[in-house]
Amino acid sequence: MKNVFSKYVPLTAVLLMAVMIAACSSNTQNQNEAANSTAGADSNTQAEEAAPSSKTVYPLTVENFTNNGEGTEWKAKSQIFDKAPEKVVANTQGAAELLIKLGLTDKMVGVAALYGEGDPAVAEEFKKIPVISKEYASKELVVGASPDLVLGRSDLYADADWGVGTVEGLNELGIKTFVQNTSVKGATLESLYKDIEQLGQIFDVQEKASAYIEELNKRAQTLKDATAASGEKTFAYVSDGGEGAIAIYSGNTDTFAGDVLGLLGLKNSFGTVTGDISKEQLIATNPDVLLLSSYTGGPDSEQTLGAFYADASLQSLNAIKNKTIYVIDFNQFWGYSYSIFDGADKLASELVTKP
Repeated sequence: MKNVFSKYVPLTAVLLMAVMIAACSSNTQNQNEAANSTAGADSNTQAEEAAPSSKTVYPLTVENFTNNGEGTEWKAKSQIFDKAPEKVVANTQGAAELLIKLGLTDKMVGVAALYGEGDPAVAEEFKKIPVISKEYASKELVVGASPDLVLGRSDLYADADWGVGTVEGLNELGIKTFVQNTSVKGATLESLYKDIEQLGQIFDVQEKASAYIEELNKRAQTLKDATAASGEKTFAYVSDGGEGAIAIYSGNTDTFAGDVLGLLGLKNSFGTVTGDISKEQLIATNPDVLLLSSYTGGPDSEQTLGAFYADASLQSLNAIKNKTIYVIDFNQFWGYSYSIFDGADKLASELVTKP
């Protein structure tokens, strides 16, 4: 298994505000006109414009993404849907859970990358989805499930043993793709709402999507209110670099997670840093909080915490002295889905108990 700060979080580092690609959809508007005329009286015409239809009109064009290969910049590409997809492969656990929330369990023929805690609220529905790989799925496994749509995290669209195939390659096979807006560098919380809105259009479940966006908006405000009194704190992502040695990840591409953590008053100390970060840099920067990602098959989190707290070279860190290293679940924070709220709720409760 690769180190958590390579392909696991998010395949180009540890784990990708402004990627807001406008969705183009077909909505019909009804206009009712009433005209009455009588001899010797002025004609009177009245028009009433109705609200946009909540039904999808196909063919539907959705602006999404493509790139020129692993590590290259994502750019806009249209996907045209003649009808709602019937057979979907989700390349991550988080993507599958999002479809379940929209009532689309029966549309899924495969899921992969089960690297963290699942959402208990959708656990029974999740069991109905065929698991094509508990780890990252190859293109062979994905295509073998005969999907008409592959949905999920951006950096898994690659021609590699851990990749589901490129957007262009899948499209050439007649398979539509939907790269989550949340998983592209520059994403913010608004990108999650965009994902839900576009999926609502694609699968013709727009009313359910709108209601869920409203629900998440309220959760976001609740999180912000709950931690407002704590003030701003700085943080850094860390992992076990081997035998309890601390490794630091900048998180500069994980802008979605960074934006949600901002609701809690947390600011990434290395959010603009590219390249490796040394232990010396961590000590000099001295963030208030360290976030340790826990994932299925990874190092034991409790052992890692013990090693960090006992490391003599780290004793000057605020996070060591105040015991403010928090374990966060990989699926919640790097599933690029709604479950980040569950992780943020847990983290918020831990933050407010500390001075």
